[in-house]
Amino acid sequence: MDPRVELGAPAAQGTDTGGLSLYVHIPFCETKCNYCDFNTYAGIEALIPGYLVALETEIRIWGSGLGRPAVATIFFGGGTPSYVPTEGIEAICAAIREAFDVQKDAEVTLESNPGDYSRRDLTRYLAAGINRLSIGVQSLDDGLLASLTRRHDADTAIAAFRSARDAGFDNVNLDLMFGLSGQTAGQWRSTLDRTIELGPEHLSLYALTLEPGTPLEASVRRGEVEEPDPDLAADMYLYAEAALAEAGFDRYEISNWSLPGRESRHNLAYWLNSPYLGVGPGAHSYLPDRPKRPKEGREGGPEKNQERGRRFAALRSPRRYVEILKDAPPGGDPVDALASVGLLESVEPVTPATELADTMMMGLRLARGIRSDEFRERFGMELRRAFGPLTDELSAMDLLVCDEEGIRLSHRGYLLGNEVFERFVTASAEVELPGS
Repeated sequence: MDPRVELGAPAAQGTDTGGLSLYVHIPFCETKCNYCDFNTYAGIEALIPGYLVALETEIRIWGSGLGRPAVATIFFGGGTPSYVPTEGIEAICAAIREAFDVQKDAEVTLESNPGDYSRRDLTRYLAAGINRLSIGVQSLDDGLLASLTRRHDADTAIAAFRSARDAGFDNVNLDLMFGLSGQTAGQWRSTLDRTIELGPEHLSLYALTLEPGTPLEASVRRGEVEEPDPDLAADMYLYAEAALAEAGFDRYEISNWSLPGRESRHNLAYWLNSPYLGVGPGAHSYLPDRPKRPKEGREGGPEKNQERGRRFAALRSPRRYVEILKDAPPGGDPVDALASVGLLESVEPVTPATELADTMMMGLRLARGIRSDEFRERFGMELRRAFGPLTDELSAMDLLVCDEEGIRLSHRGYLLGNEVFERFVTASAEVELPGS
């Protein structure tokens, strides 16, 4: 199957990006936070020069192999992209624009840590095409920042935001965490209120998750650190909901609020199950192949479990990643070529059933939920026919709102979203799609 099929077509589920979303993974951190289970590493700075060369090589392979497709959004994540020398970010931006057809209005985001950059660095980011900055603030309480092993304090975080403004960034996201071990309601209110006063365009608010294998999870398990209180975390979420609405922010996704028109276009591509490509170790991708589905009652169409595209992930080791890309892979299909040399460790087909499950799980995270007309266009059947009994049950439990537009989480459903998602994923396996 050729992954170039329809990559430039408008994405389904109501987002007309007209292009691919590109994720660039930067796995380096000066220090690794005690709650983090991402594919990131501290103490391997010597690998950075070779890694940047390897990353440029992979970018060129994809650009050539996919026929220089249009790119609508770019996201530098990690790790800590701002920890890499600024000239390295500039070089990667240039390589992307050479390898892909980056749209003039593309959203280009860089994740950053407070204190990592100077005013001059920020100016160079803007000149390189980065037009959105995401700053990992997490808290404006110095004691909580220390407990999270963050390497900045509240004053540094506030100064970082103001520096971004002074440099000319007019689209800034701030990440905050709540439900922390030992965090009080008062500390959360103070952090959120002070953050609102700064005036960012976007806020991402994440409840602490104790990930297995992290130092923080081990400390909680040993009784050295207080276990987070889920009821208190729920109260914190409800406070944020009210405070941000009053401040003019729209909650467009469970954990994300923005001023009108300032939603993260890159993250929307994930939630709308649209095409995305990840480069770098551990990065995930979804390249679809979307033939038109038949309308209900018509003959023909895709066979049961016919491939609808491919999902794949790169190996996690940065060192091995650099070694593999020192030699050019064979030509042809880039997925097959990179899998053959071991850079891609998992390549799996996307069947109609998995596409349906992914669409429901991700789309229900959005405030807009799943739209009936978009579901019909994508899957060739009515949303009600696919999930009628389940939507009735969840609606009766006050977890779901169902109307002529579609389905979406209720106010109560936002607090119990994982239960709802799990039910739809399970039910998706039983849906008989047209042509299956």
